[in-house]
Amino acid sequence: MDAFDDDRSEVIQRAKNTGIDYILNVGCDIESSLRSMELTERYDFIYGTAGIHPHDVKKIDYQTYDQLKELLAHPKMIALGEIGLDFFKNYSPPDQQKEHLRKQVELSRELQKPIIIHCRDANEDTIAILSDYFPKNPSARSGIFHCFSGNQELADQALEMGFYISFSGSVTFKKSDELRTIAKTIPADRLFVETDCPFLAPIPNRGKRNEPSYVIHTAQLIADIRGLDIKDVQRTTSLNFFELFGIGKEAKTGTVSYQIRNSLYLNLTTRCTADCSFCSRLTRPVVQGYNLKLDREPTAEEVWNSIDDCKKYDEIVFCGYGEPTLRLDTIKKVSKKIKEAGGKVRLNTNGHGNVINKRNILPELKGLVDSISISLNADTAEGYDRVVRPLPGIRNGIYDRVKEFIEESKKYIPEIQATIVTHQEGVDEDKCEEI
Repeated sequence: MDAFDDDRSEVIQRAKNTGIDYILNVGCDIESSLRSMELTERYDFIYGTAGIHPHDVKKIDYQTYDQLKELLAHPKMIALGEIGLDFFKNYSPPDQQKEHLRKQVELSRELQKPIIIHCRDANEDTIAILSDYFPKNPSARSGIFHCFSGNQELADQALEMGFYISFSGSVTFKKSDELRTIAKTIPADRLFVETDCPFLAPIPNRGKRNEPSYVIHTAQLIADIRGLDIKDVQRTTSLNFFELFGIGKEAKTGTVSYQIRNSLYLNLTTRCTADCSFCSRLTRPVVQGYNLKLDREPTAEEVWNSIDDCKKYDEIVFCGYGEPTLRLDTIKKVSKKIKEAGGKVRLNTNGHGNVINKRNILPELKGLVDSISISLNADTAEGYDRVVRPLPGIRNGIYDRVKEFIEESKKYIPEIQATIVTHQEGVDEDKCEEI
C-alpha cells in the first residue's frame, strides 16, 4: 500500500523485532498483487496472495483472470484473495460482486489454493455462494474469513465449511463486545489474528496508521478474553499457519509436559475409556499448538524429569488427550515428588477411575492431589452415552458411577470441580449445573 512507501523497510524490521516470523501480504487487485509478489522476492519471510477485492471487480477485464493465474503460479503466492462481497459500500454492483466471487472461487479450486474472504453486510449471499463449492467439513482447510466482523451464525457456518476465522484490531475497540464474545468461541485450531493494515489499528494505537508490529495488541486481547497467555495464542496461530499453508514448523509429537497460561500439563497417555463426540484425540491430538500424540507412553521417571521447577507453576495438571487414571501408579509416584518439591497438583479426569481400577482410588490420592476436575458432560445417562460415548465394556451404569465419583471425591480432595463441554446437542446445561 502507498501508506508505507516512505518507510516500508523500517515497518518490516519493526515487525521482525516484535517477534513476527511470517507476514502474509494480501492483494486486492492486480497492481497490489504484483507488489505483494515483489515483496516476497525481497524478503524470505514474506508471502503473498493475489485476488480482486469486491470493491474492484467492476474493473475486471479480459486479461484479469490470466494475470491472476500467472501471479498465483509463483511459489510464494500462497492463496487467492482477498475476494468476497461488500454490500456496505457497494463500490462495485452487487451482481458483479457475486459473479466474480464465484469465478475466483472456481479459479482457487482449479489451482488448489485456499481463499481469503472479505464479507461485509453480505452474510447470507457469501455463505450461499461458498456452500456451492465447499461442503460441510470442519476439518477442511478452505481458507480464511479475514478481518471478521460478522455474527456468531456466520462464524459457525464458515467453520462448518472448513474456514479459519481471523480477527483484526477492531476486536479491541470499545464497542466490539459482540465480536469479543464470538472470538471466545472460535476453536483454537481455527483462529488467526491480523492487522488489515494500514487500517483498523488496535487499541492503544487506534487512529494511527496500522502496521504489522501492532498485531501483538490484538493477540494480547484474544489471549485475555480466552483466559490464555499471549504465548499460547502465538503458538496456536503459528501452527494454524503451518497447517493451512505449509509454512513454518509442525508441532512435534511426543510432548510429555506442556505449559498453558502458568500451568504445566502432564501428558501420560492417549488411551481413553470414552470416545467423546467433541474430542479430536484420534484425528488431531493438538491442544493450544502442542501435539500430544505419543509414540509411546512416558515412564514415571520421564514424566518427573520433564518438570523443570514445581514451584514455578500455579499448578501441575495430569491431563492430555487420554484418561490419566489408566496410569494410576504413575500419577501417585509423580504426584508424591511434586508435593515434596512444593508444587500443587490437579487431576483432570473423566471420572471412570474407580471402574478402570476396580476399586475406590480416591483414598490413594489423598494428600497427593490438591484439586480434581471431573467431566460430567450431560444431565442424563442417555445424554451421557450419546455425547461421551463410553466404551461398551463400561457403558452400563457409568453415568451414575461418574456422579458417585464426584460425590466421593469431596471426602479426599480439597477442591472439586465438575465440568461440561458446552453447546452439546440435547444437553441441558442448567440441569448439569444443578447436579
